[in-house]
Amino acid sequence: MITIFFILFFLILAILYLAKNRARAMQTNRFLNTFGIGIGIFVIGAIIALFQPFTLERVDAGHVGIKVNLTGDNRGVSKFEYKTGWVVYNTWLAKLYEFPTFQQHIDYPEQSVITKGGFSATIKPSFNYSLKPGDVGDMFQNLRLDVKSIEQQWLQTAIVGTVNDVANKWPVDDIFNQREKFEGDIIAEANRRVSKWFIISQLRTNITPPQALQQSIEAKTKAIQEVQVAENQKLVAIAEGEKRIAQARADSAALVIQAAGEAESIRRKQVSLNQNYIDYLKVQKWDGKLPQVQSGSNGLLFQIK
Repeated sequence: MITIFFILFFLILAILYLAKNRARAMQTNRFLNTFGIGIGIFVIGAIIALFQPFTLERVDAGHVGIKVNLTGDNRGVSKFEYKTGWVVYNTWLAKLYEFPTFQQHIDYPEQSVITKGGFSATIKPSFNYSLKPGDVGDMFQNLRLDVKSIEQQWLQTAIVGTVNDVANKWPVDDIFNQREKFEGDIIAEANRRVSKWFIISQLRTNITPPQALQQSIEAKTKAIQEVQVAENQKLVAIAEGEKRIAQARADSAALVIQAAGEAESIRRKQVSLNQNYIDYLKVQKWDGKLPQVQSGSNGLLFQIK
């Protein structure tokens, strides 16, 4: 932007020179010389604009700008200034670095780690991080890198090293059976190591075991599931059996009660059936006609008293 400003400045300067000296040049027949001088002013200005060391940059919101002097002790690393907004600086004597303070997401390539017991596994870490704004200057003094270089060098080494060290303490079965806790331990350890400048969150290892180990884990998981299914079936069978027993007991009790009721009914009927009552029933059912065939003295089936 400053280069454009310089070019425009010298262009305007050349135009003003030509406008001011055009009339006198026409009178003295020196128009070409005057025109040449105007063009020369513009060309010299353009050369100066192209090679001048000043530049104008803007530190966006959500970023911290660090203006570092390139001269002095330790190549100026001990001399830096925090900058915001528009910044003008001499690129021969200083350099401006921008560091984002909002959350950034990173996906690292596949790496190999060793779990407890010597098993190898593959990880592909992904996570979010944010910088601590007040410690950006200290970080730059120590690492002397821009943020992208830090991501791919120092931070990657720290994260992969953390995953490897934590994995060394975990049996491979527990890693896959308790992955959430495993990754929680990694986040805690990573923050302990990089908390001077970074805050790590949402870390996922995306860990995968070797093919042979994966098959073993799958077989073990399947066996556990089959045992659980068998146990559930056993419990169901026991419950069904107890249900049938209870039903049988209920049916048996009902039959006993029914039989007792019928026995009591018969007993009471037997008590109430005396001879007079039986004769009375016979009379009630007789139509008054004598049978065609008779036996006995008077032919009656019962005596009327």
